Amino acid sequence: MPGTVLIVDDERSIVEILDFNLKKEGYQTLRAYDGAEGLRLAREGSPDVILLDVMLPKMDGFAVCAALRKEGRNMPIIMLTAREEERDKVFGLETGADDYITKPFSMRELLARVKTNLRRSLQSAAAENAAAAEANKITVRGLTLDLDRHSASLDGRTLDLTQREYELLRHLAQTPGKIVSRQELMQQVWQYDYYGDLRAVDVAVRRLREKLEKNPAAPEYVMTKRGVGYYLAE
Repeated sequence: MPGTVLIVDDERSIVEILDFNLKKEGYQTLRAYDGAEGLRLAREGSPDVILLDVMLPKMDGFAVCAALRKEGRNMPIIMLTAREEERDKVFGLETGADDYITKPFSMRELLARVKTNLRRSLQSAAAENAAAAEANKITVRGLTLDLDRHSASLDGRTLDLTQREYELLRHLAQTPGKIVSRQELMQQVWQYDYYGDLRAVDVAVRRLREKLEKNPAAPEYVMTKRGVGYYLAE
């Protein structure tokens, strides 16, 4: 399963440590020490996973992440940050990051996150093919998910979703009307028990609503059952 990991961090000692441990696990690596170079390598090298520091010369990690998502590049991005502020972590998720890990971090935890995000990314196509064996489309009230093409549309308008947003919508659409807890969404969509924080689910739902709903503040499709979870309205 090992693929290519792009490491973007201006602290050379951290890059060297990450490079050594990732290669030890069988991954290939690309390295960048500023945001502009990281963005270039992400575009040209097409890595399977990106480890992206927040505080970078020339272009910060938030800007790099936002630029890649705007271009439709949906590889998993794990933000590396020394910041403890709540707003910085949430902002990273809102710019399109899949995950974040705060420095100092244990190498075991970081490698586990890389492995999980990569597995989810690589298995996505296989999972879609398996689902398509039963039905290649799911349609709910004008919302259509094409499981063969891994795409979604609303009333004929294609939705520009990231892979995570699509998988979140697909999971809800498979059982419309069923309330799904944030914990289950984390396990099924993120494919691991989260390290003590479920805000990533709320951020992903908010971003999905911004692309799906006419009025994200008054959703008609992705609904909230307060204190329980989320569901797709039938």
